[in-house]
Amino acid sequence: MEQLLSEDGVNRELLVFALGKEEYGIDILKVQEIRGYDAVTSIANAPSFIKGVINLRGNIVPIVDLRVKFNIGNPSYDQFTVVIILNIAQRTLGIVVDGVSDVMTLSTEQLRNAPEFGAALDTAYILGLGTVDDRMIILVDIEKLMTSADMALVETAIA
Repeated sequence: MEQLLSEDGVNRELLVFALGKEEYGIDILKVQEIRGYDAVTSIANAPSFIKGVINLRGNIVPIVDLRVKFNIGNPSYDQFTVVIILNIAQRTLGIVVDGVSDVMTLSTEQLRNAPEFGAALDTAYILGLGTVDDRMIILVDIEKLMTSADMALVETAIA
């Protein structure tokens, strides 16, 4: 959870988005912009979670569908589906989510450690859980996820 705190100990703001029935939060400092979902250009032999690429003002940006990556049912695209454009490890990439709901800052009292599931479930990308009233927000280390070897989007991770 210390990764959610900035170097001066102040909590960072999180962008909260929905995937299925769950809410997830990522460090807002990684977010460049939020766009409506448009058709993407498919890339042959890409993993199923790579939707393809878009041309974002002259830059070719890979688009990852987090619903597919996290095995959250069959993705459907509607007027609420958005693409969050991220700046990760000096690369620009996008993630498809079901919708964006909030920007919020959680205090340390609202943060909980990620549960241990053993080897059956990979929780390496979960920083912890945030609780706000009766809501539970899964805090994702989006940089660790996007720079992981299985994503194959960024050649080297920033330490």
